[in-house]
Amino acid sequence: MGIGLACIVLGFLLMIGGGSDNPNVFNPAIYNFRRIRVAPTLVLIGFGIEVYAILRKPN
Repeated sequence: MGIGLACIVLGFLLMIGGGSDNPNVFNPAIYNFRRIRVAPTLVLIGFGIEVYAILRKPN
């Protein structure tokens, strides 16, 4: 479960930022590949690992 939690936290950390200090200026960095593709994929993989860890039968 720790690995899944680490994947989820890392995914959310990769989504941080990209905003603008000035609300009148648009920052296109909010739409970069890391925030749009990599981070959500990592979060979904983390949730998948968590579901597997919860449903797995112990020996």
